[in-house]
Amino acid sequence: MITTDDGSHSLYVPHLDETYHSSFGAITESEHIFIESGLHHFCHSNPQASQVSIFELGFGTGLNALLSYRYALQTHIEVKYISIESDPLPLDFAMTLNYPALIDFKGSGDIFRALHESSWDQTIQLVEFFSIKKIHRPVEHFEGQQDMVEVIYFDAFAPGIQPAIWSREILQMMFDMIKVGGVLVTYCVQGQFRRDLKAVGFHVEKLPGPPGKREIVRAVKTE
Repeated sequence: MITTDDGSHSLYVPHLDETYHSSFGAITESEHIFIESGLHHFCHSNPQASQVSIFELGFGTGLNALLSYRYALQTHIEVKYISIESDPLPLDFAMTLNYPALIDFKGSGDIFRALHESSWDQTIQLVEFFSIKKIHRPVEHFEGQQDMVEVIYFDAFAPGIQPAIWSREILQMMFDMIKVGGVLVTYCVQGQFRRDLKAVGFHVEKLPGPPGKREIVRAVKTE
């Protein structure tokens, strides 16, 4: 476990020489990329939407899920959260992360625990406005349904570490899963990745990144 520049925790994986979140600020990064550039952008662009379905590639620390829960709580938008993870963190270790103390809302610690404790491979209705389904398998072994979500958080380890996840085949599945008007957001701006996003049908734009990262990518399914 490491403490990032905004005071929030991240995890360093020695054998991969990779961290789960940016050392410049784990919460700052997730809020900028996934909440503001993804979830909020979609809801702001579709003000008539009263609910949104999110697919997260990499449940990891549960940070994105907790931030999405807070967004639903604040905006009164119903969130259906689907997350896939092949290597879950041990519960006792996950509970030492300091996100609930920093993402402060009533019951944040209980919700964070519930996100991690919720059973795998079934939909759990945490509260009236937020459900979660965690899928315990590699994304390469997952078959997404057509038009099942509006927002995708593409938050896998970097292409050099998990190249199969960033393949055109996986991106095609993401394109098929997302509804027209939906958005995919990620920290990766690698040239080949952007070309593959365009090849499967996304409209791709680069946006300013969070501290420590110059740019990020948002891909939109326009038709």
